[in-house]
Formats: sequence, C-alpha cells, structure tokens
Amino acid sequence: MAYGVGGGVFAIKEAAYAIFILLFYTQVLGLSGSVTGVIIALSLVWDGISDPLVGSWSDKLRSRYGRRHPFMVYSTLPLAIGFIGLFSPPVIVVESANLLAGWLLFWSLWVRTFITTFSIPHLALSAELSSDYHERSQLLGMRLGFMFLVTLFLPAAGLVFVFSTEQGIDGRFVAANYPWYGLMSAGLAIVLATMTVLGTREQTSKPQFDGEDYRLPGFRHFVEDVVRTFRNRAFRTMINYDIASAVSWGGSSALNVLVGTYVFEFDPERMAIVLALPSLVAVLLVWVTLKPLTRRWQKPQLLRLCIWGMLLNSMWLLPLKLAGLLPDNDSPLVLWLNLLNLTIFMFFFLLRVTNAMSIVADITDQHELEEGGRREGGFFAVTTFISKMASLVGPLYGGIVLDVIGLNQKALPGQVAQPVLEGLMYGSLLITVPTLFIALYFAYRIDFNKEQVDAIQLHLRERKSVGA
Repeated sequence: MAYGVGGGVFAIKEAAYAIFILLFYTQVLGLSGSVTGVIIALSLVWDGISDPLVGSWSDKLRSRYGRRHPFMVYSTLPLAIGFIGLFSPPVIVVESANLLAGWLLFWSLWVRTFITTFSIPHLALSAELSSDYHERSQLLGMRLGFMFLVTLFLPAAGLVFVFSTEQGIDGRFVAANYPWYGLMSAGLAIVLATMTVLGTREQTSKPQFDGEDYRLPGFRHFVEDVVRTFRNRAFRTMINYDIASAVSWGGSSALNVLVGTYVFEFDPERMAIVLALPSLVAVLLVWVTLKPLTRRWQKPQLLRLCIWGMLLNSMWLLPLKLAGLLPDNDSPLVLWLNLLNLTIFMFFFLLRVTNAMSIVADITDQHELEEGGRREGGFFAVTTFISKMASLVGPLYGGIVLDVIGLNQKALPGQVAQPVLEGLMYGSLLITVPTLFIALYFAYRIDFNKEQVDAIQLHLRERKSVGA
C-alpha cells in the first residue's frame, strides 16, 4: 500500500493533461488547438528524453538513503509548485497568444521534469521490493490501481467542488476556477509523495558494486545503458507493443473528455460520476482478480486477453451513437451505458499495463544474467520514454482534430453542429481501433513465461552464492 500510493503522484499529472489542459487552454483561454497540441507534444519529447537519463542516474546513485529515495524527496516541492503555475497564467499572459503559448510550454517542461525525477525511481523500486513472479504483478497492480483512482477521482472532485455549475454557468468554462484546481493538485502531490517516501524508507537499495564505474553517468554512459537494454529480444518486442498501445491511449484520452462534454452533453456533476465510479469499480475488480488471474494464465496471455477486451469494447458505444441507435442525451440510459463502457475499458487497461510492467521487471533479471549489473531504472525509463514519445501523438492529434472539425472557443454543449460532433466521434475511433490491432499483433509475439523467469532467477542465486 505504501509503495502503491506513490503511483498517485504520477497520476496527478496525467489527470491534468488528460482531463483539463486541452479544454482550459483552448476552449477557455482561446489558444489554438494545434498550437496547444504542438506545445504538449514538445514537452512530451523532453519528458521522454529525461526518463532514461534519470533512470540511469538512479541506477548508479551512491547515497546513505539508497538509489531511489533521494530523487523522490527532492522532487516533491518543485512538482507541487509546477501544478500551481500550470493552472494560474496571469491576465497579461492570457491577453497574448505568444505569451500564453510560452507559459504553457515552460510549466509543462517544469512539471514533467520533476514528475520524471520522482516517478522513474519510484517505478524502478518495484523490481527491488520482490523478485517473485506473482508478487511483482501485485506490487505494480497496487501502484497502477492508485494511479487510476487519482487520475479520475481527482478530476471528479474538481468537477464537484471547483467546476460545479453555478447560476446556470458551467464552471469548466470559468477561468478563475482553474487556479484552485492547481492548488488542489499541488496539495495532493505533497501528501501522496510524503506517504510513499515514509512508507518505503526502509527500502534504501544500494548499487551492486560489480566492478563497473558508478560515478554520475555522463552522456556516453547513458547511451551505453540504453544500447544494453535493446540487446534483449523480449524487451524489443515489448517496446514495439508499447508504441502501438501508447498511441491508442494518447489519442483516445485526448478526446474522451470532449466527447463526454459535447457529444453526450454531460454536465460537471454527471461527468464527475463518469470519471469516478468506473475507476473505483475497475480498480477494485483488478485488485480482487489479479492474483487468481496471474496464477491461471501467464502474463503474455493476459496481455493479449486485455487488448482483445479493449478492442471489442471500443466498437459499440460511439458506433451506436453515430448510427442514431442510442436514446437522447437526457435519458438515464445514456449515462449508464457510458459508465459500463468506461468500466470495461479501465478494467482491461489497468490489467494490461500491470502485466506489461511486470514483464519488464522480469526482463531486468534476464538482463542481469546475460549482461551483469542491475538496470531496473534503465529498463523502466526506456519503456516510459518510448511510451511518451508515442503518446505525444495524442495531444497533437487531438488539437488537430479540434481545428479540422471546427470546435471553436467557448462552444457550449448543446450548441455544436451535428457534423462537428460526428467528426469528434470519428476522430476518436480512427486513432483507437487501428492502433489496438497493431498492439495485438506484437502482443502475440511476446513469450516470456514463468518457467523462464524461475530458471533465470535460479541461475542468479547460484551465481551470487558462488561469488559469496
């Protein structure tokens, strides 16, 4: 639990960018959708580049407090400040499109930098807490469970307490509300970071001194670490799979809130229910079923099952809406269908990511056997780097879609032309379905089972006992 709650720190940033940033800077402040998408994509490029740097550095850090915890501690206050800045552009900045674009870029780079220096060491810690095939899945399941709860419960709380409708005015379109959401995000980041640092403070893992150079890694050492990870065939396959998955997730998440707001015309209160209830149900289902599922099926098998589930689930709600087969938006059935659709999606998504990260943790053992030295931070950092490089397609794609379909600033739900709404739905489907098929292709090429992991860990124990 103490380890898992740290996933919520990363989720605060995910909630900001998946739910509010595109809406705030385009529909409320008036920045061009394409410009906003390009800026978010640029910040993602830096985000991805910094991941392997931080991962390699944390692998080799010498400290009385271990390899991971110093990064987590010193990142907490700066990232909290970043959330306040991101949602609080001053009036003089808002009045200039160029200044507003620069403000978004600066604080996006700031937030993503310090989220990286917190989250990559935290993620790498999972491979050190346990070497058990099943326990690693449970650890990562706990982390991802808290990630999803925060990703959706935080915006849901914001919609209820900060962006609620007052005197007939939708609070999501009131600029003065957003600084309060920034403060809420900053406070939660400090609380969650403190809880996970204090709760795991005994796990002060230190580098294994096996003759390697453990000085602060320069660029050459960083490149060497990255090259070493790509020598592993199983890891290369995982990377290809992850690229397709990240593009699918990034594209759909960039448009999902806009679909709920404009296509289904959910007010802030119903949107809060749509965000919060499915996440709670899905996380609880994963926590209950993860252990029996991982003992019944191998991790690659579960990975394929999850993608099939997400693929089939994406093919009914929006197509039914496009075909005119759903009732009017004021029908309670529309809300329930959205809740069902998102619950199914989140269950399979959370289970998929848990198994994918657990497979990467197992691959670090194989790397240690073949190459020598522990590289948990490096492997997880390369994974997140690739995911972020692929997911930058999402905001860029979402911004372009808004400009192409003509969803203008301050357009209110119920006042948008039908062709624009249809364009929004087609835009979501066109990025989601093809990329899931590609992810499924690579998922069938992943074959790294429990028997292989057990054999690798047996060899590692034998090697260590001989060395002792």
